[in-house]
Amino acid sequence: MSYAAKQGGTPEAQVVGSGQLTSVTTAALVNGMLAHADETDDSHAPSRTHPGCAVVPAALVMADMLGASGTAFLRAVALGYDICTRTNLTITKEVLNTTQRSTYSISGAFGAMAAAASLAGLDAKAVRYALSYTAQQASGLASWNRDEEHVEKAFVFAGMPVRAGVSAVDMVMAGFTGVPDVFAGETTFLGAFSPAGDMNTWVDGLGQRFEIMNTNIKRWPVGSPIQAAVDSLLALMREHGLRPDTVKSVVARLPESGARTVDNRHMPDVNLQHILDVTLLDDGLVFRASQDYARMNDPRVLEMKQRVRLIGDIQLNDTDPPRQAIVEIETTSGEKLAHRAYAVRGTKDNPMPADEVATKARDLLVPLQGETKASQLIETVWTLESVENAQGLRPLLVVG
Repeated sequence: MSYAAKQGGTPEAQVVGSGQLTSVTTAALVNGMLAHADETDDSHAPSRTHPGCAVVPAALVMADMLGASGTAFLRAVALGYDICTRTNLTITKEVLNTTQRSTYSISGAFGAMAAAASLAGLDAKAVRYALSYTAQQASGLASWNRDEEHVEKAFVFAGMPVRAGVSAVDMVMAGFTGVPDVFAGETTFLGAFSPAGDMNTWVDGLGQRFEIMNTNIKRWPVGSPIQAAVDSLLALMREHGLRPDTVKSVVARLPESGARTVDNRHMPDVNLQHILDVTLLDDGLVFRASQDYARMNDPRVLEMKQRVRLIGDIQLNDTDPPRQAIVEIETTSGEKLAHRAYAVRGTKDNPMPADEVATKARDLLVPLQGETKASQLIETVWTLESVENAQGLRPLLVVG
């Protein structure tokens, strides 16, 4: 927010949280980074993308600038998810991994551009130019995974791609022309990113298969590899009435790559051992507990942590559904319990009902906005198609 204030610029779109107005491209960058700031955004497993944190901020700033309707916003978001996810499916995750490129930022740029172009009402020629300007800006390295504080990660996953996609549309709206087809000819986008990629994948099922329906919403405000373990732990706690003083030991089994990602990290929300500790101690898991750094040094938490062990299990590496987990508990009475989470709560295989989504939103919003404003915002989102002008959302998107 301080960075946005420093940039100044034409007051076109709102910076979420602060209420300040700035240029649409600055708002795009900052709102994108905010969208991936706390491990609560959604994901799309087949394409290995986080479409929401790129597409929704792009649609929001563009709808805000143009005073677009809620229905137009929803249509733009749905399109953005389709283009974002299909981008990676076209390039292929294998190529992205081999070339050490980020699977999240390149796709996010095209998803953001699609959402912004939809709201701007660009004609076919203008969309071609916007696609070309997006292709020129598409970037991102897998080195983001060495960012211990996840600030650069938020830039790569969302801030940068949102800015790229929105700026491409903004430039074309201002009259910029460019290459009319960056996907054909001697020098092309796929020629640079994935020579074996098939352009047909980009439009496969477009208009019939909506990838927003295949995304996963996090039930818990923690890193994705931890979700299933929390599901299993809570299932055992509820079924057997477990309390901290009745648990002798906890073993959590995750896929090997997931286990490496969340093994005793210094950030609480991506530290499996810590998250299982506080879940046991608090008889549940809320957002504040997942973000509390000071509590990582609490003697009671540290004592409980000695009872938790994480194992990367090769048998969980390639499961369908993915990211399953097994939690095994030995009680102080010697009883041995186990639970396997197959379809993680919030995924397309086990979706959250509306009331759970609202409960999660309240957990995030009420401490910042109070009960009244949080309830107004949630109700407005549920009925977004009835909003006539997105600028009417501004008062609801301010902290306090």
